Amino acid sequence: MAKELYELNEAIPLGEIPKKMHAQVIREDRFGEPKKAFKREVVDVPDINADEALVLVKAAGINYNNIWAALGIPLNMVEVHRKVQNDQSGFHIGGSDASGIVYKVGANVKNVKIGDEVVVHCGTWDVNNPDIKAGKVDPIVHPSNAIWGYEVNYGSFAQFTKVQAHQLLPRPKHMSWEESAAYMLVGATAYRMLMGFKEHTVRKDDVVLVWGGAGGLGSMAIQIVREMGGRPIAVISDTSKVDYCKKLGAIGVINRKDFKHWGMIPHWKDTDKYNEWVKGVRAFGKAIWDIAGKGVNPRIVFEHPGEATIPTSTYVVERGGMVVICAGTSGYTATVDLRYHWMHQKRLQGSHFANDEQSAAFNQLVLDKRIDPCLSKSVSFDEIGDVHQMMYENKHPHGNMVSTVQLG
Repeated sequence: MAKELYELNEAIPLGEIPKKMHAQVIREDRFGEPKKAFKREVVDVPDINADEALVLVKAAGINYNNIWAALGIPLNMVEVHRKVQNDQSGFHIGGSDASGIVYKVGANVKNVKIGDEVVVHCGTWDVNNPDIKAGKVDPIVHPSNAIWGYEVNYGSFAQFTKVQAHQLLPRPKHMSWEESAAYMLVGATAYRMLMGFKEHTVRKDDVVLVWGGAGGLGSMAIQIVREMGGRPIAVISDTSKVDYCKKLGAIGVINRKDFKHWGMIPHWKDTDKYNEWVKGVRAFGKAIWDIAGKGVNPRIVFEHPGEATIPTSTYVVERGGMVVICAGTSGYTATVDLRYHWMHQKRLQGSHFANDEQSAAFNQLVLDKRIDPCLSKSVSFDEIGDVHQMMYENKHPHGNMVSTVQLG
């Protein structure tokens, strides 16, 4: 007879599903700083439907989305689960990266079987939508798209996670469980940004400007550009990160703290302030030339800070080039000097995670040992709130962080 609950250090027989599990849970009455919002609780193991799988989680990646979940802003994810998914559990279990073992599959699942060692990508959508099934729409831009472990409950911060079977990909056996849980969210996101938009995929010798080069996204972007034959230039905020970025493949590094023009563009009618801004952005452009060569501008700018940096990114990108953005960590209200944008026919492209094909293509780079997961810190299950707090306070190390989950 199956036990009702296993401890984290106990081996759970393959295919045996207990009734209960340990999980790091966020509830509405604890919304606030992550160190207080996360709490270990015992909850029911979720049921799965015909297109889903249940995975025993060995390790879980740490990403910024569950800082937002802990804070309860800009959305109350417990309320989202309640209203959108009719999930009346009253809690949120986050975690949008995982490595683990398949323990149960639904009746329609053909791509994995019990016992398979897998990593999980975080893209979910209505797998039975006729337009998606017919290939008429990219599922990651379909209205049914939602991110597992953030918009969709029962993520990887628990002994078992419920996923759509198409999210599962082979685990790189040359890596530890922790390393295997570190790379997928940031890596597949970066892959789509750099390889997913026709006419602006990375080509040999392309200069690509990578904001946040030492972070989770940036560390993946530098390596992807390197593997595609491009020339990545990293932007950082601390000189201690220079060697790290160069080791990953950056041909040069720019410290953004050497410049002071960040933020929204002054109104063009305010001539003095606007001219001062132009002086600053041109100095930044010269720093790119000092690395790439005089007159050589980035064909692609890999963006995610947003409000503070978009004005500069759209100015320095090459004529006919692309600024591609997946977040707005410095704010969401950005300004662009449209004269340069339309006259130089530049592209400002939004991007959000990746589809199955892009996730698999990135995972293949990892399986082929061409990408380092950049795991910098591994913590225990009960430290999940603490490492989210570190990230919230911008005190986290370079690269990616993970938590161990099921040790047995």
